[in-house]
Amino acid sequence: MDRVPTLLPLRAHPLARPHAWEIVAGHGSAFTVVVDVAGGPGSGRDPVYTAAMSRLAAAGVRLLGYVDVDLSTRPIEQIRADVYRWAGYPVRGVFLDRVPVSPHSIGPVAIAARFAQRADLPDVVLNPGGPPDQTYRDLGLPICVFDGSWRDYRRWNGAGALPGDGHLVHAVPPWELDEAARLQVARGAGFGMVTDLGSPDPYSDLPAWCGQVPGLADLNPPTPLPRRPRPHRLTNTATATTATTAAARTGRTG
Repeated sequence: MDRVPTLLPLRAHPLARPHAWEIVAGHGSAFTVVVDVAGGPGSGRDPVYTAAMSRLAAAGVRLLGYVDVDLSTRPIEQIRADVYRWAGYPVRGVFLDRVPVSPHSIGPVAIAARFAQRADLPDVVLNPGGPPDQTYRDLGLPICVFDGSWRDYRRWNGAGALPGDGHLVHAVPPWELDEAARLQVARGAGFGMVTDLGSPDPYSDLPAWCGQVPGLADLNPPTPLPRRPRPHRLTNTATATTATTAAARTGRTG
């Protein structure tokens, strides 16, 4: 089935959820992962995260560091510090979260993107979670125009979105994950994610559809996806009995 390129926010600690990191490594360049150490890069370089991220980078996974803009209310020096701390990790850019949509609040966002460029982190993705003002388009950066539940995504009319934008959809019932992925494609999403995980944190582990990949047979098998009940089909016992009796009479057992 066709899917849009995956952008996966991942808050699972490498020691608490090692299977998640191993499975992501198996997907390689098919995934872009947003890494969140502690609401950002943390206060110092974490050797556990450094090692885990280096393995992903070696496997071809594109890595972005999480930076909270807090609707442009966060002091710009704190944003700058986060960006430059991410430069100490093997990431290729930053994911600016909680970006505002108002044109009057674009200043800190533009400055944060400039910090990233200067820190040699050229890949910058904006996540306002909704379609922003046109001025944000002028920055020439990828934008996530939806970040919400499956219920809201189905009701969303897509106003303000453009082909190629990102769609992050969570709290999808496992049996509807394929439907959600098809809807992303139909709506022209350029990247994004669908996950069955929801509140309190839809990014605490991998979506159920990730499953396992070749080369990870040593890991515990994933939990099977719940299936919708199917109508019970009655067995034609009369036919089966007749066939068995006929076989017995001719001395055949199969």
